[in-house]
Amino acid sequence: MKVLIVGIAGGTARACALTLRERGHEVVGLDRRPWRDAPKGIRNHEVDLRKRAAEDVFRKERPDVVVHMATVTSLTTLRAEEREKVNLGGTRAVFEHSRAHGVKHVVFVGRHTYYGAGPDSPMYHVEDEPPMALGSFPELGDLVAADLYAANQLWRHPELNVSILRFCYTLGPSRTGTLATFLRGKRVPLVFGYDPLFQYLYEQDFATAVSLAVEKKPRGVYNVAGPKPVPLSVIVSETGRTRVPVPEPLLEAMLGRFGLPSLPKGALGHIKYPVVVDATAFVKATGFEWEVDEVETLQRYRALGVER
Repeated sequence: MKVLIVGIAGGTARACALTLRERGHEVVGLDRRPWRDAPKGIRNHEVDLRKRAAEDVFRKERPDVVVHMATVTSLTTLRAEEREKVNLGGTRAVFEHSRAHGVKHVVFVGRHTYYGAGPDSPMYHVEDEPPMALGSFPELGDLVAADLYAANQLWRHPELNVSILRFCYTLGPSRTGTLATFLRGKRVPLVFGYDPLFQYLYEQDFATAVSLAVEKKPRGVYNVAGPKPVPLSVIVSETGRTRVPVPEPLLEAMLGRFGLPSLPKGALGHIKYPVVVDATAFVKATGFEWEVDEVETLQRYRALGVER
């Protein structure tokens, strides 16, 4: 199959591109960022998804499957207005171009943080739950809106097969993603008195899961996760970082200073309360099995060292 990866220059997207190519698929990309060392056989169209030239890529390439990975989190430096244009506007463009140019299947790569984090959250989230805690974490709103827009396509356009994948965090060689950003420095803050469970997948297992979604074509919404969840304090320690437990009011003032990561105020809920998902449905639909367990993932990440 010909697979168009939107957002191919991102770290985990590159892993997906390489895995899909190894599995025999033709892979092309669309990203305004370059992939200068892309291997032979993978070409990237350097255009902005929201511009008119992006539709020309869909028209000329005529992909069988589109994998949409061009969304960004609130941890980026983009302003809220620009982030909304990228996440919601970009997602709308993907589906409009796909319908207009004969795409049979769209894979929307979302995030398990869709469910939100709060003291009343269930231990394991399932796919039919609504998003929570948007009032306390408004920066999450545009990602939730993009996910809901993708889900809306399931019943509005039944002729288009849509797979919505809500992935847990990832860790791997690219050092990209929400959890990797949080672990970037030598010192990692924890809210004093809290130690939530975190789910994560090794980067290559993430790429395998996306590839299976492309091939098995499961229709609907699916949580995707790997090994058993691990306390945040263990993740910090086992990756060679130093835990810094700080009372919440003081931590709000310290974020972005003293070597601590810069987080929106609402993100503190995600280092206080767990967001853990039940991924049974995806396993049944695709046969997905992770290969790198929770311990080895942390060991491999530790071996990469701490970014300066």
